[in-house]
Amino acid sequence: MTSPTPTRVLTGITTTGTPHLGNYVGSIRAAVRASRRPGVRSFYFLADYHALIKCDDPARIQRSTLEIAASWLAAGLDPEQVTFYRQSDIPEIPELTWLLTCVTGKGVLNRAHAYKAMLDRNAATGADPDTDVTAGLFMYPVLMAADILMFNAHQVPVGRDQIQHIEMARDMAASFNHLYGEHLVPPEALIDDNVALLPGLDGRKMSKSYDNTIALFGPREQMRRQIMGIVTDSRAPGEPKATEGSALYQIYRAFAADDEAAAFARAFADGIAWGDAKQQLFERIEREIGPMRARYEHLVTHPEEVEAALQAGARKARAIAAPFMRTLRHAVGLRPLEAPAALAQAAPAPKAALPTFKQYREKDGRFYFKLADAGGQVLLQSKGFDSPRDAGQAVKRLQTEGPAALAALGGQLELPAEQAPPALVQALERLAQEAMV
Repeated sequence: MTSPTPTRVLTGITTTGTPHLGNYVGSIRAAVRASRRPGVRSFYFLADYHALIKCDDPARIQRSTLEIAASWLAAGLDPEQVTFYRQSDIPEIPELTWLLTCVTGKGVLNRAHAYKAMLDRNAATGADPDTDVTAGLFMYPVLMAADILMFNAHQVPVGRDQIQHIEMARDMAASFNHLYGEHLVPPEALIDDNVALLPGLDGRKMSKSYDNTIALFGPREQMRRQIMGIVTDSRAPGEPKATEGSALYQIYRAFAADDEAAAFARAFADGIAWGDAKQQLFERIEREIGPMRARYEHLVTHPEEVEAALQAGARKARAIAAPFMRTLRHAVGLRPLEAPAALAQAAPAPKAALPTFKQYREKDGRFYFKLADAGGQVLLQSKGFDSPRDAGQAVKRLQTEGPAALAALGGQLELPAEQAPPALVQALERLAQEAMV
């Protein structure tokens, strides 16, 4: 009896900064734990090509690569159990990026959030729309898709604001497969709404952009000073204090077991002094982070050990990427001229890929869907629905009833039924036929 194929999960970390406590709680800790689950094959990479889009300081990128790799290893990531590598050590990734570039419409990239944000910024300041827009910024969704599709990842853990990247990777996989056969696995976004977002020293989200972070593996006394600097209200010792809205309590809760958090909450109600509460928070964090700090400090002072781990990971990654890239090169026609005649013959045309529905949630809190063909061209766009269930029911009607559903759903679609273009009608007819099979 064959064992089931493991689920491949892939996570990338851009090498432009030093990990802080929020990164540990929101990403590193959960990913390390997930990497130990049976039936999962985990890929973790340092996205140093992506870093070049944001940072032009070579020393900063190199130092960040060391600090991030050392942080993950110190937190318990086992290179023997996962594939842990540096993006730039896998030459097949930029090669796949080019293959995907050749099947990706510019219109798809025009919708990328980062690119649109830059256009909006330039419009607000009256600058030329292309000011500070590099080709790297415009094309980075393709590089991101190559990162994912190279290893045929089934799941990619992302925040809700990153779902668009996974949708784009799916679009690119569909376009490639439509032209060259079923080679690329469309990934799924793995969303965990329970991941903690730590507040920083000033109560806002902990972020380098706000300069309100607590260093993950800085010196012990530095961490204590930063915790003692967390903003609190003016309630004196003995006055009851609320846990709701308290950055101090939220950070403690991210590290504490339920019984510890309950005891801390009682101390708030009993009027604990802020200084004592901060000391308790420091001691609780130090109990978890302290044992890792020595390992981190050893690694950053022995970078050759980190490099050896990354090179070993690159060998594991390339053992997958190199033969897969050979398959993809052959699929697109980049073949040796002396190949046997049977290989040189054109492959039979694959069955045309079906149009696909994609459901998503916008910042307005409402739920939407769109229908796109295999090339990523949007054929149909919905208006907002109050719940994902309502949106899903509309999609189901379109899938099963075909063009006939357009009239019934006309008020919920951006395009009136009487203006439905032939391509949309044909797409819905195909979907309805497939549903009957």
